[in-house]
Amino acid sequence: MNSSATSDLYRDITDFARTTPSWFQHLAELWTEAGLLLFGVLFIAVWWSARPAGARAVAVAVLAPLATAVAYVCSELTKSALTEERPCRAVAGAGASLIPCPPVGDWSFPSNHATIAGAAAITLAVARPVLAYLTVPMALLMAFSRVFVGVHYPHDVAVGLVFGGVVATVVVLAAARPVGALVGTMRTSGSSLALLLAGPGQPARTADHLAVTERA
Repeated sequence: MNSSATSDLYRDITDFARTTPSWFQHLAELWTEAGLLLFGVLFIAVWWSARPAGARAVAVAVLAPLATAVAYVCSELTKSALTEERPCRAVAGAGASLIPCPPVGDWSFPSNHATIAGAAAITLAVARPVLAYLTVPMALLMAFSRVFVGVHYPHDVAVGLVFGGVVATVVVLAAARPVGALVGTMRTSGSSLALLLAGPGQPARTADHLAVTERA
């Protein structure tokens, strides 16, 4: 990846970052990691709230973090193959990053944080569409924060967001049916652990209930 295309933008953003109040800089530093924790909390909340729903809903909720992990692994493999140096070492004339520059060998393209954010934002939105209003801004802010603190080029995070979203979506769509079938099997197994993980599902509709519904 040719980093020269966004080196100027990187310098502009990091120069601006150093003019902001110290509390804002610390907030940006915190968000680069705290955002990951918040996504983790959302994964758990979405899975738990999906347990009374249909098997597919539970399958998508369970697949969301797994697909995000797959996207992260793909991002890491890509980084290892492309070996782009971090801008905090490579961009001439750039000031010091707000956080320590990662060591040599911890490559820059694509951004793992942005990949995880993009994957988490999209898969959570697939599981619970209304969450897109929260998760998409979260992912964008996390991606931008990585440039703001000085450890990534803009193209690192832009590609990471798209890459993570695409990989994770493909994984969820490909695995939703077989995992949904597994959830259905777990619900009929009689195991308390299986029921805890898969949830009770929607209550069965009895014949009397169906008859009343038909007469209505």
